[in-house]
Amino acid sequence: MTDGDVGILDPAVAASGGAALCTDLAVVQAMLDTEFAWAQVLVEHGVGDAAWLPAIEDACAVELYHLAAIAADAAGGGNALIPVLARLRATTAERSPEAAAFLHLGATSQDIVDTALMLVATRTLTAAASALDATADALVALVGEHRSTLMVARTLAQHSLPSTFALKAAHWLAGITAARSRMGALLPKLPLQWGGAAGTLASLDTLRGVDTLALVDALAARLGLAAPVAPWQTNRWPVLRAGGAAAEAVAACAVIGADVALLSRPEFGELSEPRADGRGVSSAMPQKQNPVLSVLLKREGLRVGLDLGALTAAAAATVDERSDGGWHAEWTPLRSLVRSAAVSAELAAELAGGLGVHPERMRQNLGLAGPVLLSERVVAVLGRALADRGDHDGPRDVRAAMTAARDAATGDTGDTGAIERSLLATLGADRLAAALGGTTLSDLLDPAGYLGRADDFCVRIVAEATTRTPLGKEPRA
Repeated sequence: MTDGDVGILDPAVAASGGAALCTDLAVVQAMLDTEFAWAQVLVEHGVGDAAWLPAIEDACAVELYHLAAIAADAAGGGNALIPVLARLRATTAERSPEAAAFLHLGATSQDIVDTALMLVATRTLTAAASALDATADALVALVGEHRSTLMVARTLAQHSLPSTFALKAAHWLAGITAARSRMGALLPKLPLQWGGAAGTLASLDTLRGVDTLALVDALAARLGLAAPVAPWQTNRWPVLRAGGAAAEAVAACAVIGADVALLSRPEFGELSEPRADGRGVSSAMPQKQNPVLSVLLKREGLRVGLDLGALTAAAAATVDERSDGGWHAEWTPLRSLVRSAAVSAELAAELAGGLGVHPERMRQNLGLAGPVLLSERVVAVLGRALADRGDHDGPRDVRAAMTAARDAATGDTGDTGAIERSLLATLGADRLAAALGGTTLSDLLDPAGYLGRADDFCVRIVAEATTRTPLGKEPRA
C-alpha cells in the first residue's frame, strides 16, 4: 500500500529522478525541514534551548508520517501543514514536551507551506536544469556532426527551401539554452516566505534582544533560499516565475519531441529514437516501434498551458493579507509544472543523446520537390541580373517561367532540363544567357549552394550554449 501517486496515468513520472523531488512525500519533508531549520535559527539567536533540537530533528523524518491520513485531515484547516504540525508536536513531545511547545514559534501555516514549496521548486528545478545541460551537450554534438547534412526545410507542412539538420538541431539547442538560462537565473532568487500571522512578524518583535529581520535572513541562508525584501504572501511573483521557467523548459523540450515524432514516421524516416528494452512496444502490433520519448515530451507540452494559466489566475485573485482560495489554488499547478520540467528535461536528454539521424533519407526527401525547390534563388539571381541590365520585365518573366515549370511538373520531381526549357520559352536564349552570365543553371539549382547563413547561425547558437553559466555559479540575489 502506498500513500502517494505512483504514476499509473503519468508514466513518465515513475521513471524520473527529478519527479521524485516533488512527490507528496517530498513536500511534507520540505515542511518538516522548514520547521526544524526555524527551530535551529531560533536557538542560534538565543531563543530556546539547544537541548530541544535532537527531539525535533528526530521527529522531522517524513517516514514517521502517514500521508493519506494527513491529506484527509488537511480538509479541516484547508492546508496540510496544520495536521503535519499536530503530528510533529505529538511526536516531539514523546521525547521533550518543552521542545514540542517551542515548535513553530512566530510562524504561520502560509510561511511553512510557501517556503516548503520554494524548497521543492528549487530542488526539482535544479534537477531539471542539470538535465537541460545534458540535453544541450547532446545537441551541441549533433550540430557539430551534421553541419553538412542536407535536408528540406518545411513551412506550413510543405517543402520550402534546402537547409541542414545541424540548423534544426541548433534551433532545438537555442530553445534549451534560453530555458536553461532563465531557470539558472531564477534559482538563486527563489525566496523564503516568512511573515507571521498577517505579514508583519509582530509576534517575533515581542522577543527581547532579537533582531527579527536577522532571524529571517538566517533562516533563508540555512534553507538555501534567497532572503526576501519583505513577506510576499500576497505578492505571488515567486510562484509565477517558478512556474513560468518550468513551462518554458517543458515547451523547449516538447518542440524536440514534436519534430522527432513527425520525422520518425516511416514515410519520412529521417530520424529515429534510441531503443531500449521494453520501450516503444505495441500491445497489439509486434512490428511497431513507437516513438515513446517523443510522445511523452509532446504530452508534457500539451499540459503546461493549463497549469500556467491556473497559476496566473490564482495570483490575480489574491486578496487581503492571506488569500481566500487564490493561495490554495497554486499548490497543485506549481508542483505539476516543476515536475513536468524535470520529466521533460530528462526525456529530452535521453532522446537527444541517442537520436538516430539518417542523412540518406533526408537527401532523398529533399529531392522530392525536384529543382523547383530552388525557385526562389533562380528568381532572385536571374531576375536581378536582368533588372541590372535595364530589362525591367525580367523579374516578372523569370517568376512566370518558374511558376510554369512548377505547374508543368504536376507532382513530378521534374529536372533541370524542364526548368531550362521553361526559362528559354519565356525569356528566349539571349535574355537567359545574359541573365546567367558566367553561372550555370545547374549551379543555381544545387541545394548545397543555397543555405544562406545556416552554418553561421549554428556556430553562433553553439557558442551561446557552450558559454552558459555552470549550475550553482549564478549570482544570488
